[in-house]
Parts: sequence; structure tokens; C-alpha cells
Amino acid sequence: MFVTTAPKAIRQLAAWGVPWTRIKKGDRTAVINAQKTTITEEDFRHGLIHSRDFGGTKKWRTCYTADATGHTMLFAVANEALKHNVEIHDRKEAIAIIHKDGRCYGSIVRDLITGELIAYVAKGTLIATGGYGRIYKDTTNAVICEGTGTAIALETGVAKLGNMEAVQFHPTALFPSGILLTEGCRGDGGILRDVDGYRFMPDYEPEKKELASRDVVSRRMIQRIREGKGVKSPYGEHLWLDISILGRQHIETNLRDVQEICECFAGIDPAEKWAPVKPMQHYSMGGIRTNHKGESALKGLFSAGEAACWDLHGFNRLGGNSVSEAVVSGMIIGDYFAESCQQTYADIETKLVEEFLQKEQKYLEDILAKENGENVFEIKNKMKEIMGDKVGIFRDGKHLQEAVDELEKLYIRSKNISIKTKRMHANPELEEAYRVPKMLKIALCVAKGALDRTESRGAHSREDFPKRDDLNWLKRTLTSWEDPNQTLPTITYEPLDISTMEIAPGFRGYGAKGMIIENPESLKRQEEIDNIRTKMEAEGKDRYEIQEALMPFELQSYYKARNQRIGDKQ
Repeated sequence: MFVTTAPKAIRQLAAWGVPWTRIKKGDRTAVINAQKTTITEEDFRHGLIHSRDFGGTKKWRTCYTADATGHTMLFAVANEALKHNVEIHDRKEAIAIIHKDGRCYGSIVRDLITGELIAYVAKGTLIATGGYGRIYKDTTNAVICEGTGTAIALETGVAKLGNMEAVQFHPTALFPSGILLTEGCRGDGGILRDVDGYRFMPDYEPEKKELASRDVVSRRMIQRIREGKGVKSPYGEHLWLDISILGRQHIETNLRDVQEICECFAGIDPAEKWAPVKPMQHYSMGGIRTNHKGESALKGLFSAGEAACWDLHGFNRLGGNSVSEAVVSGMIIGDYFAESCQQTYADIETKLVEEFLQKEQKYLEDILAKENGENVFEIKNKMKEIMGDKVGIFRDGKHLQEAVDELEKLYIRSKNISIKTKRMHANPELEEAYRVPKMLKIALCVAKGALDRTESRGAHSREDFPKRDDLNWLKRTLTSWEDPNQTLPTITYEPLDISTMEIAPGFRGYGAKGMIIENPESLKRQEEIDNIRTKMEAEGKDRYEIQEALMPFELQSYYKARNQRIGDKQ
């Protein structure tokens, strides 16, 4: 679904005004494996959308606009919304889902300026609130990525969360500010160095080097620091990212944002000096468990983007697949969502809406009325510290159990929070008071899921269980919070159906070979895939028809049009 729709999304964004970096005919200089190389672009490629190398992939397949891809996409989509007079209610925050008998009827929303609670009654509700990185102390995530959208789905007791322990750490966060330095730095040829200025990644990953997947590079960096090769600073140890080898012209043309970030937040010119970097939390592969249409277990509740777990990334996202997923899932799930709303008749009880409004109003009033309770900021900071220290890049049973125990105690304490600012309107302290218990629920889902999964898979790395166990653990983690009085999430599992996979589980060319406990069904499925391909190729079928035969999901027909490549026969 994703690879079929993504090229159409790229072209759609171009039509909306995204200024994709494009190929220019003639010679250009590229840095590959720390060596300057001349690449000659043929005349017939002139004007085509360019792509760059990102970690964990075998092809240069990440389209970009210099190093501001996300910004330009955001502006283009926002302009389209304005163009079509899409009604936008800003400074509003959903704090609860209205539901009954397994069906969603909308949400209770708080106006962040007036403090007023509003009921948004709807046939369909879609959560697209991003990830939950702010449960960690060191993260590249924006301040709004606290996981509260995911939490209100969890609190229904019906919707489940999927693979919450799958948390990605990005190798090149500027240290200590935590601002992301794009993977394009390494994709364009930047390299990682230790305290001695030594390029260490080829020693660990001789094939992919700095462009192994993010989880692998992050672990290798922490391993290097553990080996005594970190750069000491007043804020802790870090390593170096060297993009000076790319040259000033390349940096000022293709990595302008990186240059500005380094100048403003580290006081350095990256064309002259190395940038201090350290792995930090970056992305959440887990989220609200949905099917390929974006539907959750709670009828009428959908989710899309990073807030959802719809099986695009598994336990490790590849570079470039986040911004593209945001658009692709919006296209696919947006259509299914609109169709669902058109076909749904909702008979909503006024009494039900009033009950949810009154419940949330009382909850906020109780926080304001409480005296001599717990300090919300102390609880929040302690949660972040626990997650960073014990549920980070490297994990083990002892520290994960400690994390679960400590987070559970914090969650119990969070029920007794009191605040100093006693007003309902424009009150950031009140916002923290009702958000932190939700964040703690999400943190407990991550920590408990990580504790119970006794293997290493993608970004989930257990030092006490270093192998990927496809025989016993090829299954999806499902997390629920069915009883409001429970203090720990309920963990169950959903086995994966290998027989329907387009690509069978296997070694992907990075990480340690021989660290996979194979599932015989994977080999069987790979043989089936190979046989299907061989047979269809012998029958003269092209790659589009083969891809269609192997795709197990339903996709709207208008997204199935062929994505032609140069050299394809008409």
C-alpha cells in the first residue's frame, strides 16, 4: 500500500507547491564513503525529482527539499486546507473520548485559552496527534508530542495500543539541545567520529557504515561511548558528526537548516567544525492499534500517522518514512474515514454527552480544589529520568522491572496532584496536572511491553536477550487499560500471519548476522513468494502485476495506477 501510493503523494505535493530538489544534468560532486566522487547526470534525467541515501535502505529513495522537507510539506498542506476553507479550531485539546457500548461518539475538548469544555459530537473521530517522545528526558520531539491523544484512546478501555515498546532513537541529535540534525547529513556523506577523531562506524558495520538503520547506529554510538571513546563535556559525553567533508557549497545549498541550527544552538559553523551529537528518542513506532483502513477496536474511532500502529514500520522505522507516511496515511485512511462517516447513522444520546462533560469538568475542578498534594513537575521530571535511564537504547530485565515498579508508584502519586494556580482558564500548570497521569500510562505501556518482550527486535534491544526470536516472538504487542482503577496496563499478543506477508521476515543486511532465531514459516513463505514471482515472470507479467498479486491489503483503485520508472516499457 505504502510503496504504491507514496509516488502519487510526492507528485500531489509537487502540484501543491512543494519545491522538491531536482536533478540537474551534467557533473556533480557527491561524497560516498568519505570519498569525493563525480556523478554525471544524463540529459534525460534533468528536472526529475532528486533522492538521497537514508539509513537502512539499499536504494537512494528519499525525496527531499534541501533539508527542509517537513517544513515545505507542512506549508503546502496547510495552504491547501486554507484554499478549500477547511474549518480549523486551534488552541483546543481533546481530553476524553465520548463512547458507549463499543462505539465512539466524539470527544470532550478543552479550550486552552478560556478553559471551557466543549463536546464535539461526531459520526467519526480520527486521532493524528503524533508520537509520545516527551515521556523521555532527551528527545527530538516537539513539546506537544506527549502521547495524550494515544492515551485518551487507551482510556476508553476498548481501543488497544500496538507495539508500544518499539521506540526509535535517532543517532544525530545535536548535543545537548536535542534538536535533530537530519539523516540527510549522513545520507549526503557525513561521518561519525569519536574523541580521537577516528571514524568508527566501518569497524562495526562494514557494509552500511553510518547508513545502517537508526537503531543500529544509535547502539554503536552508545557502545563507543561505553568503550571510553566519548567526548566529555559539562553536560555528559557525546560524539562528533563531521559534515565539513561535504564542503561549504554543499552545506549552504542542501543542508541550510543544519547550518543554521548548529550556528544558533551550538555556536559552530559545521562547514568548519564538527557538530556534537548523541542518540536521543526520536520516533514512536507504537500507537493506537488499527487495521489498514485506520479503524481501531472502538467503532468510529480512527487513527493515522505516528499516533497509529498500522504495521507500516514494524519495530524499526526507516529514514524518510515518517513524513511520507503522514501524507500517504492521510490519503488512504482519509478516504476510508470520509466513506465511513457518509455511511454511518449516529443516534447519540444527549444524556451520554452530558455525563462525559460533567465527568471531565469534575476531574478538573477536583485538581483545582486539592491542597497540599503532589508536585506535578517533580513527578513529570522523575518519569522522564526513569524512561531515559531504564527504558532507553539498551534494555535489560532488571532495569525494566525497576522502571515498571517506579512508574507505577509515580502513577499512583499522580492521582493526588495539586497545583498553585487556581484558575480554569489559560493555566499551563493545570494542563500539566491532567496530562501527566496520561503520560505515565503511556510510559507504563512502553516499559511493561519492553519488560515482557524477552527478545531484541528492531529498536527494542535487550542485552539479556540479544537475539531476534522469530520462532516465539513474531507477534504484535497489544496493550489495554480496561479498568480505570488498575495501575498497570494489560498486555496481550496478536500472532502475525506470515503466510500473507509480501516480504518474509529475514536478515536485512545490517546488524549482527546469526542473531536471528528463524521461524520455519518464514522460509516457507519466501519460497512461495519466489515461486509466484518466477511463475508470473515466465507468463510475461510485469512488476506491477506481481506486486498486486502479493499485496494482502485492499487499496482504493485510484491509488493503484502504475508508478512508471525511466526505462519502463509503455
